[in-house]
Formats: sequence, C-alpha cells, structure tokens
Amino acid sequence: MTDLLIDLTAPNGKTYKQPLGLFINNEFVKAKSGATITSIYAVDETEIATVQAAGSEDVDIAVKAAKVALKSPAWKLLPATDRGILMNKLADLMEKNIELLATIDAWDNGKPYSEALTGDLPEAIGTIRYYAGFADKSFGQTISTTPQKFAYTIRQPIGVVGQIIPWNYPLSMACWKLGPALACGNTVVLKAAEQTPLSILVFATLVKEAGFPPGVVNLINGYGREAGAALVSHPDVDKVAFTGSTATARTIMKLAAG
Repeated sequence: MTDLLIDLTAPNGKTYKQPLGLFINNEFVKAKSGATITSIYAVDETEIATVQAAGSEDVDIAVKAAKVALKSPAWKLLPATDRGILMNKLADLMEKNIELLATIDAWDNGKPYSEALTGDLPEAIGTIRYYAGFADKSFGQTISTTPQKFAYTIRQPIGVVGQIIPWNYPLSMACWKLGPALACGNTVVLKAAEQTPLSILVFATLVKEAGFPPGVVNLINGYGREAGAALVSHPDVDKVAFTGSTATARTIMKLAAG
C-alpha cells in the first residue's frame, strides 16, 4: 500500500524508502486499531516517521500466519541446506545495504554512525551467516540398547517463536534472535522495541527479497503492554525469546505460563 511507504532523507544525506506497516505474511499491513508509534531523532527530538503499532488482533494474525507457514511444504519440506542458502542470501542483501541499515539505526537509535557501520551491522550479518552454516549441522542420534531394538532421536523445530528485542542494538538483537530460530526450521513473530521501529521494517524488505516463504518471518512494532503481552501469552506461541530487564522478564514468564 502506498500510504505504508514514504521517502526519507537521513541527516547524512542518504535517501531511501521507509516502510511503515506491520510485516505479516510477507506483506506490509495497517494495524487493525489504527494505533501508531512515532520515531524521534535523539539529537533534536524531531519526528522521523510514524509507523503502525500492533495490538492483540494484529499479533493474533501474525502468529496464525507463522503457524500456517510452519506446516507449509514451502518451509517444512525445505532441506536444511536450502534453509542455510536462504539465510546466506539474506546476509548478502544486508551486506549490500550495510550503509543504509547503519544510517537508519544511527538515526533512529541515536548512536554514532561509525559504531553502527563497523560494529552493529557486521555483527548482525555475521550472526546470520553463522547460523546459516549451522542449519544442516543439527543431528539426531542412534542409541545402543539391545539387539532387538533400534532407538534413535530426531531433532525437529519447536514451532512458532515469539521474540522481543530491546532498543540498544536494533538489528544485532534481531539477528541474534532470528538466526538460531530460522536455522532450526522454526517460524517467527518478532516485536521490535518501540523506541527503534524503523530499521526492522527495511530489514523486512530484505527478508522478502531473499525468498523466505510468507509467514516464516513476521516483524511487527508495538508497545510492550499491548503487542508484547499479546505475543508472549498467545496459545499458539511455542517458545518465547526475550532480551530486556529482569522485571519485564518476570512479567513475561507469568504471562507465558497462562
């Protein structure tokens, strides 16, 4: 949708197209409630852009998309080596767009551009590459019991993973969460920090360009008390991955426990 994409010019002069929607099922969509989050430039407190903020209904749609994708032949039957190839394609696209991604994280987060360019982004790209290599190296076991029995184990995806990341390393944190989950064949709904909502949406365009099937990677913005709570308490979320404060982690544990 054209109203979910705007042209922006960063303080360093770099121009780009900024998505504004929730990335669900490989498409950018509006929040059902119409709620939004505005990103603020830390240097002068001016508004950068206003993005869609997910509520419980949007989270439910995203989780259901991830659940369908988990069973879809396009993902479920994809050989582990090919999962790794997809992830390496994503890393290649990140490398190609490293200056843009660093620009957005510096603008949105307030950190020095040099830190984002030489620290955060190489780490994010390296994380995806590392887990791309791990994708076909997770093995089961055969277990010696008696001659009359054949015992073995099979490693399978745990399912839909709900992920929540903080603001301080936006794309690095996202890749730390996404890398292992995708390498093992899971599907994901990731909520970015409300303070840094922009780079994850540009990253979403690279996920789609790399060729990930719809619903495998769903990336949303939203407030913790609404979108975050809905995500960790959703009955179809099989695992929660969170980085943040101890107090919030305790709340998440209570919500996830039902």
